[in-house]
Amino acid sequence: MNNYQVLARKWRPQNFNQVVGQEHVVTSLVNALQHQRLHHAYLFTGTRGVGKTTLARILAKAINCEQLVDFNPCGHCAICKEIDSGRYLDVIEVDAASRTKVEDTRDLLDNAQYAPNQGQYKVYIIDEVHMLSGHSFNALLKTLEEPPPHVKFLLATTDPHKLPITVLSRCLQFNLKRLLPQQIAQQMTYILEQEETPFAAPALTVLARAADGSMRDGLSLLDQAIVYGNGAVNLADVNAMLGMIEQHPVEELLALLAQGNGEALLDKIDHIASAAIDFTEVTQQLLHLLHRIALIQHLPTLIDEDYDSQMLQELAKNITPEDTQLYYQIALMGQKDLLLAPDPRSGFDMLMLRMLIFKPKTSATKIAVPPPAKLHSASSTQAKPRVTVSEKPVVHYQAESNLQPNFPDKLVDHLVSHDKQAQTMPWQEMISAMKLESITKQLAQHCQLGERDENSVTLLLNEGHGNLLTAMRQNKLQAALQGFYNKPIKLSIQITTSALNTPAAKITQDSEARQRAAVTEIHADPLVQALQETFDARINISSIEPITNK
Repeated sequence: MNNYQVLARKWRPQNFNQVVGQEHVVTSLVNALQHQRLHHAYLFTGTRGVGKTTLARILAKAINCEQLVDFNPCGHCAICKEIDSGRYLDVIEVDAASRTKVEDTRDLLDNAQYAPNQGQYKVYIIDEVHMLSGHSFNALLKTLEEPPPHVKFLLATTDPHKLPITVLSRCLQFNLKRLLPQQIAQQMTYILEQEETPFAAPALTVLARAADGSMRDGLSLLDQAIVYGNGAVNLADVNAMLGMIEQHPVEELLALLAQGNGEALLDKIDHIASAAIDFTEVTQQLLHLLHRIALIQHLPTLIDEDYDSQMLQELAKNITPEDTQLYYQIALMGQKDLLLAPDPRSGFDMLMLRMLIFKPKTSATKIAVPPPAKLHSASSTQAKPRVTVSEKPVVHYQAESNLQPNFPDKLVDHLVSHDKQAQTMPWQEMISAMKLESITKQLAQHCQLGERDENSVTLLLNEGHGNLLTAMRQNKLQAALQGFYNKPIKLSIQITTSALNTPAAKITQDSEARQRAAVTEIHADPLVQALQETFDARINISSIEPITNK
């Protein structure tokens, strides 16, 4: 029987040159090898299938390779071959998801103090490192704090926020990007050409979009498409496999919307439903098409080669720019209706009916909304928005019924009240609203909000977490604050020796309270008490972990 190897494994990159879409990480690693400035611990983060573990394996080969080629592992020496086959004793790769106990971690690190058997370094690759328990992190931290010179740690995780800050601060972190559909489709094209498999380019575009930024997911879908298409990849088979529809029915939906033909619109939806098509995917295709229409309405030269250019131009001509924006927002916000509705078909019906019923209406009245920056100035906080008459019509959206929602008034109210809300919002809520990333979020969570006024914010940071504060992170936090306030803000972070009431402290207190409650509940459990009495059993307190809803 033929031992078939899936495409995701067969075409896994073996050196830095083969890695797709992560040039910012590859450049840093190659430079580190070139100048012999290797850190003792690297952390690769990013969503699934973007190359975290692959880069870790390539780096493990590169730092032990006997004959680097342009600072790439050669792939031919004995060490490279043994690492590729998983037989190299000095590269220890584990999946933290299956080895979460502290005993596992201690066993893993017991031999770290000993010199490598063959190569220059002993490399520990720990995948999904965020799955380690708290005690396991403590065991790992001891080695990270004072690592032997011959040991390198390569950690990978999809959720760096679950790692203790003490571990994060000792690692050189690289954030891997989600891959663009074009990058995934280009790699698929190369692979199919090498495999001598017939394919249609539009089919690869659909598969690349369905991969959602993950090369591994994309190649798994490509494997499935080859089997589904009996050795070939074509658009009709891919659409059928993914439960999608051809582009033309979506085009017809928009054309019928532009005509206001409700009966024909529902007939077309019936036709889509009879083909057992996923309405969530139909909504996604509507959004993609409306996005392209909006672009060419303002920039006519931006014709997407993935679409029929004549079809795009015809729709852009028949649908007004105001309608395009309205349809896009209704489809975007209506996606949740498909999950909340009694069934996806009725949710999609309501989505399309909203597009049909709500129509732009011109009005001679225009509300003058001052620019946000002026709204925040000292002189404008007492000025009320003025209603003026404009000769140029402005579009308001309303239903064909007597209901006439006044969106500009709500916008003015929101802008006027923004400063007041921002000045009273707790610091933890501000952190959530700013959507900070990585260690910048850790820095914010370890700060306590001090003084703040219209133009400045002062934060307090305990000296025990002073290693989090760098000029780059302070600049990122200041930029986030300026985006939150929608105006220039001066940020000052003061180091203090005082105990602070920070969001991070609150999280720790809540975690400790849950742990105490879990221990108390275990001790009070009648079954546990019976086991203790019958078998003279003892409770291992360190094994008790509270159940969370996260």
